[in-house]
Amino acid sequence: QAQLVESGGGSVQPGGSLRLSCAASGSIVNIGVMGWYRQVPGKEREFIAHITSVDSTNYAESVEGRFTISRDSAKNAVNLQMNSLKPEDTALYYCTARTPSGTYWGQGTQVTVSS
Repeated sequence: QAQLVESGGGSVQPGGSLRLSCAASGSIVNIGVMGWYRQVPGKEREFIAHITSVDSTNYAESVEGRFTISRDSAKNAVNLQMNSLKPEDTALYYCTARTPSGTYWGQGTQVTVSS
């Protein structure tokens, strides 16, 4: 079954760090861009970061300098290191993988930043 599985979400105090990971199942092949989005209830899903197959990265302005995306192409995995977290980073975070046959989405992992 083709799927993306996220892990690493949780609760943290402002200023803290979390590392999200996402692994694609073996049936997902020829992955190009992998990325992360987030969504809070009542708002549209928001782009966070993406990384290409040659490790070129792009970030949303809201996370630039605080979040770092990385990729293990051999494992079809992508990570998101989140530092200096703020309450406004609280959201459900989704992993994506773009292939010639379409874009896959994970189920999401919750990140809560609160004191």
